[in-house]
Amino acid sequence: MPYLVRCLESVASQTLDADRMEIIAIDDGSTDGTGEHLERFAASTPIPMTVLRQANSGGPSGPRNVGLRRARGRYVFFLDADDFLGYEALERMVAMADRAGTDVVLGKLVGVNRGAPGSMWQGTHERVDIYSSRVIYTLSAQKLFRRELLTRLGLEFDEKLKTGEDALFTMEAYIRGAGVSVISDYVCYYLVGRDDGKHVTRSGSYEPRFAALRALMELIARLVPEGPQRDFMMVRPFTVGLLQQFGPCVLKESEEVRRHKLELVAPLMDAYWHPGVAQRIKVGERIRLEYVARGRLDWLDEVLRFLAAKREPEVVPADRGSAAYLAYPHFRDAQAQIPDSVFELTVPEYAPGRRLQAPPRQESGRAVPARPQASFARRAVRRLRRDVRRWRAEV
Repeated sequence: MPYLVRCLESVASQTLDADRMEIIAIDDGSTDGTGEHLERFAASTPIPMTVLRQANSGGPSGPRNVGLRRARGRYVFFLDADDFLGYEALERMVAMADRAGTDVVLGKLVGVNRGAPGSMWQGTHERVDIYSSRVIYTLSAQKLFRRELLTRLGLEFDEKLKTGEDALFTMEAYIRGAGVSVISDYVCYYLVGRDDGKHVTRSGSYEPRFAALRALMELIARLVPEGPQRDFMMVRPFTVGLLQQFGPCVLKESEEVRRHKLELVAPLMDAYWHPGVAQRIKVGERIRLEYVARGRLDWLDEVLRFLAAKREPEVVPADRGSAAYLAYPHFRDAQAQIPDSVFELTVPEYAPGRRLQAPPRQESGRAVPARPQASFARRAVRRLRRDVRRWRAEV
């Protein structure tokens, strides 16, 4: 409360007929009048509604699992009590799933008084490839799921995790389901930023976050064979999750916490950090993860201060070929002995007013496309041809 009022109103206002819906509301030990409001709403709505009241479980996984076990519809949608739906959301998502035969439908979501993921809403698609699209960058539970898939897989939310449980659930549905659809031409979900700032995802210590990242990486490794597809999926937990644990916050943390984080991350880096993943990540992020993998928090601190000062790394062309490198701290440092490949531009990056990329290779006095070396066969973006003089002038 009071967010629940608008949440329920958005369900009551759906253009999908009331007899095609059911509401299962879990009052997870509320103390603010939520339970009473749910009971009043259930008594007045034409939508079949069940209200279940229980002692507080300590997180969203338990209540969601309780509701999932009671669900009887062809599809389920997990709606958080402080958010709300677009009026046509359920009708559009059900129609998309029926038409495309997919098991998961992403309806466009936007933030209200908060940010929201946006890179996956570039177009409406009946079916996307999870290994090349941006859908893995939205792993919250606010999706339409085909219930038969969840039942067949026995898929539920991991109640041992205090955070990141929805990422694990959604990622498995993506990988093991019969396809993913995306609706980008209509806002289906409004993700509300609470005025009091009390969001579960923003609370808690770093230890549960490492546990969630470990679970997500283990899931990907278990379900996706080694190779480019697994590498693509692994970029997500490295850049959305782990990287944040070694961001500017570490400069203010105690030495004890910093060392503990290194202990927690070491087995993850040993198991999953390798060139196939690293070359898919921007240099400024890659070197931070590389320094963490090497246990060099002092080098990490230097990079973080370099970035905080808004300094721009020099673009250094290779002596031969079409490669170029970003000269972040410890590039070609004789004592550090870090391979140039760690600093190489392999995916699009941008500096103020320009795109950073390698120059075209010279052969017989003319520019020709670069032939990718075997070690960089997984580069995601084909480099554009440019005149060498113009490129050097920009550098």
